[in-house]
Formats: sequence, structure tokens, C-alpha cells
Amino acid sequence: MTASQSVDLVTLGQRLRHLRRTKGMTLEQLSAAVGRAPSQLSVIENGKREPKLSVLQALASALGVQVADLLRPEAPSRRAGLEIELAHLQKAPAYQGLGLPSVRAGRRLPADALEALIGLHRELGRVLTEQSATPEVARRANAQLRVNMRERDNYFAEIEQAAAKVLRSVRHATGPLSQRGILDIAAQLGFTLHYVSDLPGSTRSVTDLRNRRIYLPQVASNKGHDPRAVVLQTLGHFVLGHADPSDYGDFLRQRVEANYFAAALLMPETFAVEFLREAKADRALAIDDFRDAFGVSYETAAHRFTNLATHHFGIPVHFTRVHESGIVYKAYENDGVLFPADVTGAIEGQPVCRKWASREIFQAEDRYSSFYQFTDTSAGTYWCTVHIESTRSGEFSVTVGTPFEHARWFRGGDTTRRTVSRCPDPTCCRRPPADLVSRWSGSAWPSARVHSHLLAALPPGTFPGVDAQDVYEFLDRRA
Repeated sequence: MTASQSVDLVTLGQRLRHLRRTKGMTLEQLSAAVGRAPSQLSVIENGKREPKLSVLQALASALGVQVADLLRPEAPSRRAGLEIELAHLQKAPAYQGLGLPSVRAGRRLPADALEALIGLHRELGRVLTEQSATPEVARRANAQLRVNMRERDNYFAEIEQAAAKVLRSVRHATGPLSQRGILDIAAQLGFTLHYVSDLPGSTRSVTDLRNRRIYLPQVASNKGHDPRAVVLQTLGHFVLGHADPSDYGDFLRQRVEANYFAAALLMPETFAVEFLREAKADRALAIDDFRDAFGVSYETAAHRFTNLATHHFGIPVHFTRVHESGIVYKAYENDGVLFPADVTGAIEGQPVCRKWASREIFQAEDRYSSFYQFTDTSAGTYWCTVHIESTRSGEFSVTVGTPFEHARWFRGGDTTRRTVSRCPDPTCCRRPPADLVSRWSGSAWPSARVHSHLLAALPPGTFPGVDAQDVYEFLDRRA
């Protein structure tokens, strides 16, 4: 057995040096006690040589400790811990590639200089990681976030409680939240709202923390977003105690929580659950009615339904937002439906089966009317209700689905529309029919439209995609 199999060599060296000095022994005295040359022990203390077990036993005996004391993974002191970290950082490929000399963190190196060097190394690592982040980072982060949401049935009790506390603070007693109520909430939290025409293009809002001002786009320039939701999402970051996101996964988590908070204010839990309970009793659950009752977008109502359906009514659900091209932009499930996924487990960017309701609706004779469908899949039969929303990026289908046995609670649960999906079997819809192949194989040459975001690194910055200079110049103008 060797030391490198059980402990980091740099840490071992630091522990050896610390124990030797604690015993008041010089390197020469320890070398004499174990019958090894001082130079041999020096390279061990510097973490550059792997000692044999017999040498470790001799060193431990000479120092009056157990071998396990030499092999413990923690640094013997804070200073030693910093020296170990610096040694590892200087061996990293990122630093080695710079061709700069290594700094020996001996006793003569002042503590503040040591900490400054480590700080620079950490920042170098952060910047390089940020620059090299690819869409795979986002996909993995999204996949993990979806796992966390599924484990909680997409219900966040602590955010519901935070939203309820805010509503009580402004004495909101019943029904949907009005614009007046939103202004009261902002004032209660110490912010004023300012609608401007020159908000930086990479932002939906900018908050001046120094002067407690929230700048928002004028309604006319805010196409595609409920202006009330944008305000409440911004306030949500402060109510929920969000700090600057540490990485892309943290950024996504904060965005989900802020969106949840906004929906919990626009569609308060108490009133929303009461509304849904009455609809369920009538076997007439409908996202359209839920939307209209609270004056929100269909997508917001669909999301909010997924927050409450399983926790309060035991109805498992899935949700998708699918582009007219058939690509998934958003998805969530806790009902066992099998979404298309890549090797990382990510769903976003994957094509949905052509037989699913979220794509069938685009072929419907009247695509803007209520659309319901049963789909037989390898995971079971699912009922779905779908609605199309038009945006500047094209049309999207927003789908809420549930297993067959729960369809009875919904309006449209008696639909006769039914399809069969065999995906991921390529003969379902991925492979063209044989007659089309025979007519056109070898005679078609499409020019693919490659979206640049498929190849690009993730947007840099603490808040991905936001140009900090634009934000600071904007605040300067408004100061």
C-alpha cells in the first residue's frame, strides 16, 4: 500500500512537516531517526514523492504518532490548508499553460500575499470555467433542476408561505392581485417602480439597490411578458433572499423560484385551490377557466396548475411548451410520461413525437379552439389539453397532461380524439415513410438553418447574457 492510494501527497507532506516542527525536530534529526537522507524526507514534505508504507511507519514511530495521523485528509492548520490549495492550483493545467513560475509557499511568504495569490487563482479558474461553458452546462443544470422539482411535485411550501406573508402585509383579502396591490407590495418592500423606454435590451428589469428603484420597460415594449409578473419576479429575488448567482445552475434555480413567487402572488394559493376544488367537484377542471379567473396568461395558469394539482388533489401532471417546429422549450413531469431526452437527461431542444397532442394541435383544422387528446405511449395512456400562444419567436403549444385515470376530472376528458405514439421507436415518426424515401432519397439537398445558439458558449457574466456596462450606463443616466 502507498500513501497516494489513501491521501493527497501535498497534504501528507504538510502534516509531516507540522508534526516534525511540533516535536521540535529538524529535518536532519528526523532523517537520522528513520535512517533516511534529509533530501529524501524533504521531497516527501514538499509533496513530490510517494513514500512507501515502511517509510511512513518509521516516520510515525519517530514522531510518536500513528500512521493514520499522517494520512488524515485535513490540513493540520489554516495556513497549511492555504499552502496546500496554492500547490494544487499551481499544478492545474490552466496555470501551467501560462508558463509562469510556481511560488513556493514557505514560512517566508506573508499570509496576505498567500491569500492574494489564492484569490487570483480562484478568479482565474472562475473566468476560464465561465468562458468554456457550453450549452451542455445549461442542459445538465436544467435536468438537475427538473429532478428537484419532480421530487417536490413542483410545490414549494416555503415560497407559498413567503407569498402569503407579503399578501397579508398589504391586506390583500380575496381574489386576483390588482395593479394597485402590486404597487402596494413594492412600497411595502421599500421600492418604487419606474417605467422607462431605454431599458438595456438584455434585461427585463433593472434594480437600483442604492436608491431602491426598479426600472421596468414601458408596457408597449414588453411584448410577450405580463408586466405584472416582471415586477413580481424582480421583487421575488429580494423577498426570497437571493444573492448573486454562483453559477448557471444557481441562476436557473433563482429564476424558477422568482417565477414561482410571482405566480403565487398573481394566483394566491388559498383562492386558487378553492377555485380548482370546485371545478374538480364538477369534473370541469380547465386551464382556460383558471386563466380567466385570475387574469393571467395561459402559460402562467398552466404552470400554476402544476404547482397545486399534485400537492392538493393528488393529480400527477406533465407540462410542455413546444415550438411549432416540434422542439421542446420547457417541460416538467411527475406522472411518468417519457419525454425525449439526450444523454445528459436534458429535454430542452429535443423533438417531440409528431403523434403527441403538443404537435397534433398544429395540424388541427381550428388550432385556436380547445384541443383535447388521448395518446397511447409505451409508458401508458395520457390525456392532454393544449393551447397555442403566439409570440415574436413563433407559435408555441402549451400542454398540460395527466394519466388516463385522472382525465375524468377535466373538461374535455371525454374526447374521442386518440393517437398512438411508439417513440422512441424510429418507425413512429422519426423515419420517413417508405414511399417518400423511395421517391426522394438521393434527390433532396436541404440547406440547414443552423441556429448560432446551438454552438455558442453560455452567455458570460454573473447574470448570464446581461451586459454589465449597459446596465451601469443606464443607471448613470437615471441617477
